[in-house]
Amino acid sequence: MAVQRDASNPLAGLKEATSGSKDLPPVHMWNPPFCGDIDMRIAADGTWFYMNSPIGRKPLYTLFSRVLRLDPDGKYYLVTPVEKCGIRVDDAPFLAIRMGVEGKGDQQRISFETNCDNHVMVNAEHPLRFADEEGTLGLKPYVLVRSNLEALVARSLFYDLVALGTVKDGWYGVWSSGTFFPMKPANEIGIA
Repeated sequence: MAVQRDASNPLAGLKEATSGSKDLPPVHMWNPPFCGDIDMRIAADGTWFYMNSPIGRKPLYTLFSRVLRLDPDGKYYLVTPVEKCGIRVDDAPFLAIRMGVEGKGDQQRISFETNCDNHVMVNAEHPLRFADEEGTLGLKPYVLVRSNLEALVARSLFYDLVALGTVKDGWYGVWSSGTFFPMKPANEIGIA
């Protein structure tokens, strides 16, 4: 049975796409028609907006986050089996708001929880990366949540990451799940 497209509702398939399962819907397998951009934006602080008004209901923006996809064209889309709508993302689509740490040294394991209830263990499949922050000499940490969707690590958690850091092969960084994630060359931050 074919899914009918409702031209008056750009997110017609959202309920069906996300109902009945805690698992994420297979948005990577769907190729619905593009129905245009909608006035939805994810701000750098993780706030979701619709028509310039914040979406205050966490269950609603968490629902949207389950059907979010970043396509090879560099644009973000909400994707259902019947619709594909473009949205704007100021930085990263998720914000890491909580961090857990188990163990020490190279046996350390770091995990994050995002503003959209994603739980991620930092490892080779979910790496940390550190980007230079434009206009400052600082760094911005990101963790890969799923597919090619990242979470910006909140500034307060970044300070906690720095406190967990160590030097390996001339780089300052952190260990998680047996992998070293370099932040900066140690000599650039005054550590020999």
